Amino acid sequence: MIRSITPSDLPALKMIIDANELFPSAMLDEMTSDYLRQDSSNEFWLTDDDGGLVTIAYCAPEKMTEGTYNLYLIAVHPDRQGQGRGTAMMQHIEQMLANQGERLLLVETSALDGFAATQAFYRKCGYEEEARIREFYQAGEDKIIFRKALKS
Repeated sequence: MIRSITPSDLPALKMIIDANELFPSAMLDEMTSDYLRQDSSNEFWLTDDDGGLVTIAYCAPEKMTEGTYNLYLIAVHPDRQGQGRGTAMMQHIEQMLANQGERLLLVETSALDGFAATQAFYRKCGYEEEARIREFYQAGEDKIIFRKALKS
């Protein structure tokens, strides 16, 4: 069941982040603090609870735009990857945003070979490469921005 995160979810969500080696999971407390205090109404943090948390996603509006959102984080615990959990989360987010009248969802990732599965996942979900910023993350590592128009 996909739902909004709660403060009690943080330890399990940190395990998902650690298992995927995304970033230091201790950062999650600060990253989610406004959301969990209900101080930020336009962004959202979601999880998939299947007798235990298996997915985390974070999405927020692009400042100074109308109807454009960024998916900043999506991760599925490695033990549960390949079961359609990431795809289900993407579809949930897209439908949620479309129901709110939002227009576009952007996602970005590295162009390095190690991110080929991530790039393929976004393409499989119907995202198209919209832009590439050369050497964005570091010398030799481009950023790819994927885009999908939302349908209500």
